Amino acid sequence: MSDQKIMALFKNGQRDKAFRQLYSLFPRIEKLILSKGGSKNDAQDVFQEALIILSKNLEKSDFKLTSSFYTYIYAVSRFIWKDTQKQYSKQELHNLKEEEVSIFHNVLEEKKYQYAEKAFLELGERCQQLLQLFYHKAMSFKVIAEMMQFASEKVAKNQKYKCLQKAKDIFKTKYKTVQS
Repeated sequence: MSDQKIMALFKNGQRDKAFRQLYSLFPRIEKLILSKGGSKNDAQDVFQEALIILSKNLEKSDFKLTSSFYTYIYAVSRFIWKDTQKQYSKQELHNLKEEEVSIFHNVLEEKKYQYAEKAFLELGERCQQLLQLFYHKAMSFKVIAEMMQFASEKVAKNQKYKCLQKAKDIFKTKYKTVQS
């Protein structure tokens, strides 16, 4: 199936059919990962992550696929694998084409979101609830204080700050180890 037909499937909301077509690319990505010292499981993980990144980018209004699906998934998979292996030196980054740099930044951005989510999940249940009420449901501190039985709005606000700081600390610790 051509790239145009796959793109049409995405645009028409037939994501499952589109992804089934993209899975035909897996053997080539598997060959790439195996040639770089990875296992079949590594190849599956990398391919899945590449599809997630592609999917999230296709949802962005300003994203334009300037290459074939294969080229894009191959490049993303290569960057994911290199990032996983932490073998990406600064010298290699300077030799990349503009499109490859963009793809690399998309991979890093996705990693950041994954680590932010992990940091959130490492918070206690009460912190998770507080942050969800404030950020997701846009509730006032007055309502949050009543719901969560805090003594006052100020206590709720201070607790939100502490929870957010804890999440940021977890994120920085996890993300710092990924970058180095």
